[in-house]
Amino acid sequence: MSRSTPLLVAPELQGREYVSAHADTATEWFAELFAAAVDDPEGVALIAIGGFGRSELWPFSDLDAILVHDKKRKDVPQLAERLWYPVWDRGLKLGYGVFTVSEVIKLAEVELDQATSLLSTRLIGGDPKILEELDLATDKLWNKRSSELLAKLSDRVSERHTNVGDVAFKIEPDLKEGRGGLRDLHALAWAERAEPGFATDVLEELEPQKEMLVAARVALHRVTGRTGDTLTLDDQDEVAQELGAAGGQDLMLRLALAARRVAWHSDEAWDRWERARARPRRGRPRLDIGPGIELVDDLVELKDGVTPDGLTLFRVAEAAARTQTTIGRTTLEALQSSEARVSEPWPVEARDLFAGVFLAGRSAIDVVEDLDQFDLMVRMLPEWAAVRCRPQRNVMHTFTVDRHLCEAAANAAELADDVSRPDLLVIGALLHDIGKGYPGDHTEVGMELIETIGARMGFSPVETAVLVDLCRHHLLLPDVATRRDISDPGTLRAVAAAADSVEFLYLLSALTQADSMATGPSAWGPWKARLLQDLVARTAFLLEGGELEEIIDEFPTPEIAALIDIGELSIAGARDRLTVVAPDQPGLFGKIAGALVVAGLDVLDAVAYSDASGMAANQFVVTSSTAGSIDWVRVTDVVERALSGRLALSARVARRAEAYGRHRRRLSAEPARHIVRIDNTISEAATVVDVHAPDTIGLLFRITRALDELRLDIASAKVQTLGPEAVDSFYLTDGDGSKIEDEELLAELELAIREVMADDE
Repeated sequence: MSRSTPLLVAPELQGREYVSAHADTATEWFAELFAAAVDDPEGVALIAIGGFGRSELWPFSDLDAILVHDKKRKDVPQLAERLWYPVWDRGLKLGYGVFTVSEVIKLAEVELDQATSLLSTRLIGGDPKILEELDLATDKLWNKRSSELLAKLSDRVSERHTNVGDVAFKIEPDLKEGRGGLRDLHALAWAERAEPGFATDVLEELEPQKEMLVAARVALHRVTGRTGDTLTLDDQDEVAQELGAAGGQDLMLRLALAARRVAWHSDEAWDRWERARARPRRGRPRLDIGPGIELVDDLVELKDGVTPDGLTLFRVAEAAARTQTTIGRTTLEALQSSEARVSEPWPVEARDLFAGVFLAGRSAIDVVEDLDQFDLMVRMLPEWAAVRCRPQRNVMHTFTVDRHLCEAAANAAELADDVSRPDLLVIGALLHDIGKGYPGDHTEVGMELIETIGARMGFSPVETAVLVDLCRHHLLLPDVATRRDISDPGTLRAVAAAADSVEFLYLLSALTQADSMATGPSAWGPWKARLLQDLVARTAFLLEGGELEEIIDEFPTPEIAALIDIGELSIAGARDRLTVVAPDQPGLFGKIAGALVVAGLDVLDAVAYSDASGMAANQFVVTSSTAGSIDWVRVTDVVERALSGRLALSARVARRAEAYGRHRRRLSAEPARHIVRIDNTISEAATVVDVHAPDTIGLLFRITRALDELRLDIASAKVQTLGPEAVDSFYLTDGDGSKIEDEELLAELELAIREVMADDE
């Protein structure tokens, strides 16, 4: 990410008009420089290569040029100095080299990047015979070693896709190197040069998509004032404004549609080449895999003479997912042009085949992508159109809505053995966020849509009700597990009432895991998995007739109670847990929370206890904010100094918050919420306060100080970060250990917490 100065500043030009004009301006300037530096151009040439060579010069790109000469020229080092230094003096970035033709070809033989850069050359100044000689040598290299170079290029494409990910589905895509980005188009053009016919039709078809990607990259460079190709949330709205889009959401939708098209055609072209290379001489093997369907060269194809009926689309999709293969393009085109439609409600075979696509697991994702490119997914599920390529624009989410739903369904397939109705599980996973494509609360909208979808698919009213309830409650278990005290009897009774049966509870649990894993790394991990497993086990026990008293945890444990009886300070950390037993004092919980901030730890869960003897116990579940191991010796020292008054706690927390704020970047397109919700019905023993606020260092510390000012006790706390937002819950009691019933005190409580949030703005 280096800064440089563009030669051309032309805000009226966008996309390819800009990069072409910039390349022309740079060429003219460089040609004048060459003419002034070189008295006799015979036997030497300044040649543009790579992007500069193909007349695509971005606002802050390198000027990639090589000085190529014959062996007779003895003044080349001096010429190079007279050319390169003025470029650097002007603040331009230069990718340069000095070679003979044989030297540059030898380098291209071992370096793929050099070999591809020589496929796009243009004479800036000097002897045109040198360029002719170089182009002939380049053609000879690619003709002689085309198979080897194409194989390397294919491997490079696959490696890049694995390392960088998709432009279409990522929240912050790499416009150049991502799957479906500009580099895929470059690779197709290089392959076409090496093997004419490789991608002729593809490159022509993808011209509109290329224009979209080029325009976005030009705008990104202009907005940021530097090179760099990752379109972050920080820059999306400005880039949208630069391009005249309706906003960041509109921009990302258009980019996703363009990149998705590029990715599919790029994959199809490379797969076609790989199959042709691997095809045995004896012909194309054929395997019967279903009614009217066969597998030919690992492609699912309709048999000759088969006319599609309403079920053919379902059979082809299920066969491709089951065999983990690709649907042939001719078959996709035949299905697209067919007028045949399945009857409604669907027959049992259609419903079973549709579920079978997703029960096949991860191969279903590619099948949906094949279908989507030919508008076949919306033929089966019309509501899909509203979520297709829809951005979520929050770093908590890795994928667009449609890809998230496919990932969730694929994850659910891996849990199919854990539930009584695998078909309802995978279809419920596929539909649980279908409401995100429509205005209003996505859960409520989704429930209404699923009523219609379930009936159309031919599910019984009871089965449709299960799908609706999976949507209704798809956030219940993660919310309760991470934000509620699952030792509280009222909490467990509420979850059991919502689940109603063990069978539905297990369906909901599997959906929760599949959904969380499909959301992104911040939504699923060992801690959340343990909490979910514990909550489900307790709820199942209750639904099966167990008694609450048998599953309610007691804090303090006998071991901690023994430390309380000793009556001395004890600070102990192990694995992810810090336990502090200390003489009770005002603000004890908050001081420990502040010390953990200073020590670089994030709190996930906490529980507190105090007794009549004047002793208190606090236990915190923590994680390292740097993802490293926890130095418990250092942590316990910081906590001890905080409790003994030997640490400027407020000042140190403020310093960490300031440092964090300097490096903080935008994490969501939507502004973080400021919510304080007080509830006296959730718990039988405490007042529950939910806080949604922008995630800032020391928020927990500042909230606990406000609670201490009101002389309220924290029985337990649940603390988590969801993308840009802190979502914390506190179980509070007043001085005598009971719920807070005083309305004036509750009003002061809300005021105090809102003031803390206001200080963070």
